[in-house]
Amino acid sequence: MKTLQSLFAQKYWANNELFNALAAVADAQHAAAVHTATRTLNHIYVVDRIFKAHMLGEKHGYTATNTDSTPELGELQFAVAEADAWFESYVSKCSDEVLSESITFQFTDGDAGTMTREEMLLHVITHGAYHRGNVGQVLKSIAVAPPRDLYTKFPHVSEPARRRA
Repeated sequence: MKTLQSLFAQKYWANNELFNALAAVADAQHAAAVHTATRTLNHIYVVDRIFKAHMLGEKHGYTATNTDSTPELGELQFAVAEADAWFESYVSKCSDEVLSESITFQFTDGDAGTMTREEMLLHVITHGAYHRGNVGQVLKSIAVAPPRDLYTKFPHVSEPARRRA
């Protein structure tokens, strides 16, 4: 469980770093790239919300894994930060018994699925990391260095004393 807490803390940090890098791209000639990146980040957010709803036994209301319209970057950053904070809090309260509970749900394409809470949480982590990498490639395509959101960097940023060990 402690590993999940660390992974979700890193997700929160990495998302914030990436949103800040995107917000710094002010050149209008890169509007299409920023739009593509924002669409990708919105997809991550929608999937996070879908799996949150599955874990809570609630309806999520999504019929696809992205929305028709693209939110404004700052608005999305705020919503993602709220979702990330929820996941951090959620995993801090989950026992091993709760994490091993299987949940049956329906994917947005209508297929049935069953996963444990822990599997769902790991999906949220790996799915977000994969697509943050996609956004990093978009940034590279416009000559902007993406933030280094490596898990190995996070504990040293969040706990600087580790560098002195």
